[in-house]
Order: sequence, then C-alpha cells, then structure tokens
Amino acid sequence: MAAGILFSRILGLVRNRVFAHYFGTSDAADAFNAAFRIPNLLQNLFGEGVLSASFIPVYAGLRARGEAAEARRVASAVAAFLALVSAILVLGGIALTPWLIAAIAPGFTGEKREATIRLVRILFPGAGLLVLSAWCLGVLNSHRRFWLSYSAPVLWNLAIIAALLVFGQGTAQYRLAEVAAWGSVAGSLLQLGVQLPTVARLLEGAWPRIVRGSANVREVFRNFGPVFVGRGVVQISAYVDTVIASLLPTGAVAGIAYAQVLYTLPVSLFGMSVSAAELPAMSGAVGTDAERGAYLRSRLGAGLRQIAFFVVPSAVAFVALGDVVVGALYQSGAFTRAMTIYVWAILAGSAVGLLTSTMGRLYSSTYYALRDTRTPLRFALVRVALTIGLGYLFALPLPRALGIEARWGAAGITLAAGIAGWVEFVLLRRGLVQRIGDTRMPLPLVARLWGTAALSAAVARGLGAALPQLHPVAAAVALLGVYGTLYVAAANLLGVPEAAAVLSRIRPREPGGGAAG
Repeated sequence: MAAGILFSRILGLVRNRVFAHYFGTSDAADAFNAAFRIPNLLQNLFGEGVLSASFIPVYAGLRARGEAAEARRVASAVAAFLALVSAILVLGGIALTPWLIAAIAPGFTGEKREATIRLVRILFPGAGLLVLSAWCLGVLNSHRRFWLSYSAPVLWNLAIIAALLVFGQGTAQYRLAEVAAWGSVAGSLLQLGVQLPTVARLLEGAWPRIVRGSANVREVFRNFGPVFVGRGVVQISAYVDTVIASLLPTGAVAGIAYAQVLYTLPVSLFGMSVSAAELPAMSGAVGTDAERGAYLRSRLGAGLRQIAFFVVPSAVAFVALGDVVVGALYQSGAFTRAMTIYVWAILAGSAVGLLTSTMGRLYSSTYYALRDTRTPLRFALVRVALTIGLGYLFALPLPRALGIEARWGAAGITLAAGIAGWVEFVLLRRGLVQRIGDTRMPLPLVARLWGTAALSAAVARGLGAALPQLHPVAAAVALLGVYGTLYVAAANLLGVPEAAAVLSRIRPREPGGGAAG
C-alpha cells in the first residue's frame, strides 16, 4: 500500500512542480486551487474516508465470517447509492456554482472570480467519478489488493501533467488553468476505469443495484451518517481556511495549496497506508471483549510506532529544512526564491500537528473497527471549531496586532490547524484507553525519535551553510540524504526496532539466503 501511495504521490509532486512552473502564486493559481476545493468536497464527503468507516468494517466482517454472497450484496447497494447521490450533486453543483464561489472565495472579484466559476463547472464531473473510484478502493482494500487501488491516481496525475506540458507554452494562464481542469476530468475517468475490471472479478459480476431488507446494508448507512457529518465538518473547516486565505493578499490560497501537497505526503504514506491496512484486520477480530481488546492494542501499538518513526523526521524536516524541500519541488519558472520562503513558512505551521493528525487516523480506524463512528465525530467537531476560531485569529487580527505583513497570515492558518489536531488526538487516545486499555507510546521511544531527528536536522542545516550555492534539486538530494541517513543510523544505535527493520531491507543478503543452521 505504501508503495502504491508513494508512486502516486511522486507523480503528484511532479504535477505540482509543473503547475508551479507555469503559474507560480498568480491569480490564476489562486483561482484553480480555490475551484478545485469545491468539487473536491463531493469526493471527500462520499469518498475513501466515509467508506473506510462505514463500508469496509461491515464488508470485511462478512467476508471474515464466510458470508461472501451477503458481502457482495452490500457492495452493490453502496455502489448504487454513491452513483445516484453523486450524479444529483454534480448536476446541482454545476448549476449553483456562482453562489458557491460567493460562499467559498468572497475575496475573488472580476476576471479571477469568473475564471473560478468556469473551473468549478469543469471539475465537478471528475469529482463524481472519483467517488466511484473510492468505492472500488474500499472493495479492493477488503480483499487485501492494495497496490492497484493506491497506484491508480498515477493516471489522474499523468493526465494533468500531459495537459500542462502539451498546451503550456504560450497559453494564457487562465486558459491554461481550464486545460488542466479538463485533464483532471480525463484522469478521473482513467483512475476509475483501471480499477473496475478487478473489482468486477472480485464481486463476481455483482454490479450496482438497490438492495432492500438487508440488515447489513442498513448498518452501513447507519454508520455512514455520523462519518458523513464528521467529514462534512472537517471539509467546512478546510473551506473556512480558503475563505480566510482569499481575504489575504494574492498568493495565499495557492501558497496553502502548495504546502498542503507536501504536508499530506507523510500523512498519506504513513498514516493512510497503516490505517487503511489495519482497518480490515481490526474489523475481523473475534473472541471475547478482553481478547479483542488485547488484539486491537497489539495492532494499534505496532501501527503507532511505525507512524512515529517516519512522521517525526518529516515534521522536523518541514520546520528545519522546509526551504530545501519546497525549493526542490517548486522553484522553477514563475516560482521564485521568495515564493519558496513563503511556502516554507506555511509548511512549518502545518508541521506542528503533523504527527498527531497522522496518528489520529489510526485511532479513528480503531473506533471504526469497534463499529463506533459517533465518538470520532464528536472529537472532529471540537477540532473543527478550534481550527476555525484560531485560524481567523492567527490569520487576520494577530498579524495586524504584531505589525506583521498580512500575507504571512497564511502560516497562521496552518498553525491553528496543527494546534487543533493535538486537541483531537488527545481526546481520541483518552477515549480508546477507557475502551481497550493503555495505547500510549513509551515516552523514552518518543524522546529518542524527536532528539535524533532534531540533531540530524541540525547537522544537515550546518552542512548546507558550509556548502557553496547549489541548484535547489542538488541541495535537496545532498542535505535530505544526509539528514535521512543520520536519522536512521542514530535511531538504530539507540535501539529503535523500526530503524533496524529499515536497515535490514536495504542491506545485501548473505549468499545462499542467509538461512541459519
């Protein structure tokens, strides 16, 4: 799963580098990124997160009990529901686009606003296709087919990259943004199409249809409601961030979008992959309450250690070496060094809550495996309320009070989200401790990870100051390579098992397979 996510995310980074080359932090970049958020709401509300919480536990549980025919009926009913609702919302969204723009980007006027309206109308159908792609992912994950579902977005990225490269030279920015939007729609169709044949085989020809009288289908939809609302309030938070950013000077919306691509990379690679892989296994747990609790604690503890080992150095890198990361990815063409520093500040703000947001995904998956979707919803509401309130405070009044240039308020938005993420994480963990027992990571391990990452980053930063001026990509290869090597080596010396596991994968094997006598 991590390999599939890494493959697609690498193409996503390439896509964003190409986009940044042509658009920088221009008005057209703001328009495209704001437009993409609106139809993306449809995908996020009905997509992977909701299906992971409501569909996969029921579907995987049925398969674990040998009820394959009923599992197929559930999958058919969910597909029919998603197809119907997505079609209605796509048509309604296209018709209501001007009013949606007024709500989501009130700071956009004139040509910028008109371009955003056109882009939203182009992008909406692609979002509907991606919802059905997420249903395919739910089926594939339950059958432990992770590579196809998580590498399929490569086709979506390739379609946008191809559109930009073919039409980018000499095309006006607003027109080029429309070309990229059509590329997104084509990529959505490809992403769905590549998964459908395998899903059809797994479901033995059971295609979308309305199913009546099934208790399992009713359970999916009962779970669907709280998770849908939870995803909805999280999306409202993201949209409020865009509203606030639209009130800041040009480049704030695009800057947050550029930083978000980097921020979500470790969340997807290590949080999403571990959480999604664990959910079917946790959902199939059987036995007494004590036996299930012990099983869940074991899987949760191993997953948390995996996540922490990779996400802690990611968070430190975003703060200490963020300019290196951003420069390597984006600094080209219209994207200048000043823009690199700006996006670095936004990225550093998001790093505050990177670890807790990533671990929170695994905690939520544990609740979903327990068929509890309401508790994560309550905690999500708390996080969203904090994100909105602190986001407004940190983005607008606080910079004015401190005499800071208004555009730096974008970093305040991501910082506020990080603080709110910590609060949600504490609530999720405390609730699970009461349900299944202690799930906390050992403090000595946490201290070793943070200390090792900080020391390794300091060495890499010092090396960067000593080296002559390098091309951004060359600087990233050198400094991040040193940073990663030092971190893994030092963690291994300090006895961190996950570091030893990483080194065992890259060390050459002994001749003859290394079998001991």
